Amino acid sequence: MTKKENSIYILNIETATKNCSVSISKDGVLVALKEICEANFSHAEKLHVFIKDVLKDAELNFNDLNAIAISKGPGSYTGLRIGVSSAKGLCFALDIPLISVLTLESLANAIEVDSGLIIPLLDARRQEVYTAVFNSDYKPIKETYNYILDENAFLSYLNDGKVTFLGDGATKTKELITHSNAVFLENYFPSAKEMVALSYKKYTNSDFEDVAYFEPFYLKDFYVTVSKKKKQ
Repeated sequence: MTKKENSIYILNIETATKNCSVSISKDGVLVALKEICEANFSHAEKLHVFIKDVLKDAELNFNDLNAIAISKGPGSYTGLRIGVSSAKGLCFALDIPLISVLTLESLANAIEVDSGLIIPLLDARRQEVYTAVFNSDYKPIKETYNYILDENAFLSYLNDGKVTFLGDGATKTKELITHSNAVFLENYFPSAKEMVALSYKKYTNSDFEDVAYFEPFYLKDFYVTVSKKKKQ
C-alpha cells in the first residue's frame, strides 16, 4: 500500500515515566493523541490499545506510517523497555525507520519562556534527578545527566538569571531551592505531543536509529534488589 496522500505520518511513543502517551503527526503537525498518567505504570496494558486508538482517530492503517519515534530516556527502566520493544517490533514488521527523541528535550518543549533557562527534571529516587539544561530557544546548554540535589543545586545558573524547572522532579527540588530566580512547574510529564516536532525534524534529516541494535538511554545502571529470604 502506498503512503496516504504522500504525507509523512509518524507514530510517537512516550513511556519513560508514569505517563503512557502515544501520538500521530502528519507532516510535523499533531493529528491524534492518547495518554494516561497513572502511578501504577499501566504501560503494558495501555500502550497497544492507545496505538490502535490514535490510528483510528487519524483514520490511518499501520501501513500508512512512515516512521516510529520513541522517547529514548532516561526514565523508568520498565517503561523504557516496554516502549522501545514495541517501537522496534513495529519498525521490523512494517519495514520503516526508528527515530529516537531524548525524553528531557521533549519535556523542555512542553513550555515556552521569554528568557532564561529551562531545566526539566525527572525524579530518579531519593535526592537524585535526571536533568538537562536548555535556553529559551530549546538549545542544549548542558546535555542529559544525573544530579544529586542539595541547597546549592543549579546555583550558577540561578545566579545568572531566571530558571524554570519543570517535571516530576521539580517537587523535591523546590523543597531545597529558595532562590528568587527559580520558577517551579511541578505537574508536567513527558508527552508524545511534544515529540511531534522533534521526530519530524529528525525524519526530514534522515536521522534514524539502527533498529537491531538500538537500546534505551538508561543513564545509570538498573539494579535488581534480591530478597533477603532468597539469600538464606
